[in-house]
Amino acid sequence: MESNKPLVIGIAGGSGSGKTSVTRAIYDVFKDHSVVVIEQDYYYKDQSNLSFEERLKTNYDHPLAFDNELLINHLQKLLNRESVEKPVYDYTLHTRSAETTVIEPKDVIILEGILILEDVKLRELMDIKLFVDTDADLRIIRRILRDINERGRSIDSVVDQYMTVVRPMHNQFIEPTKRYADIIIPEGGHNEVAIDLMVTKIKTILENGTKLDYDGDINQ
Repeated sequence: MESNKPLVIGIAGGSGSGKTSVTRAIYDVFKDHSVVVIEQDYYYKDQSNLSFEERLKTNYDHPLAFDNELLINHLQKLLNRESVEKPVYDYTLHTRSAETTVIEPKDVIILEGILILEDVKLRELMDIKLFVDTDADLRIIRRILRDINERGRSIDSVVDQYMTVVRPMHNQFIEPTKRYADIIIPEGGHNEVAIDLMVTKIKTILENGTKLDYDGDINQ
């Protein structure tokens, strides 16, 4: 793989779909090898120019919330075997932190996020595109449990946000990107068969020193 560009795997899906579980399952198999995970969530736009009150109104489920230009720039650098300084987002201040995290180039780059398949320039950088497809009732249950237990939110605020922002944004922007996926994985991290097939495919590519080009053909 050293002579080739890194393999880029995109993992998309709605909030609570299980895409993080799929990402973790794939990463765990290759964690002793050369692999890195890039979360689209870290690339929310810097909002330091806005007041705190204005930041609170940010729709984090809309494509315009993301700094895809910076994300694409960083992916291109990693593909050229250059290190990057990944931004850190401060959710308490609702803007980008002054801190950054240095990411070294790896043979496998896993890009995870709700809207990574929405941007054509991002899609063109991916060799394998996955969409984790989970029923809406399961996604809202997972989101409620996560936001209450991990983020200290009330059930009313979670449900209100889901109905007014998350659900309509999912239907308008996230769900349609499913058509760009090479592979659709139902039920996220619980679908061991699909994950095993994906892991086997990645292993084959790494062991043979081959990779998919953007037309789906295999290149040496």
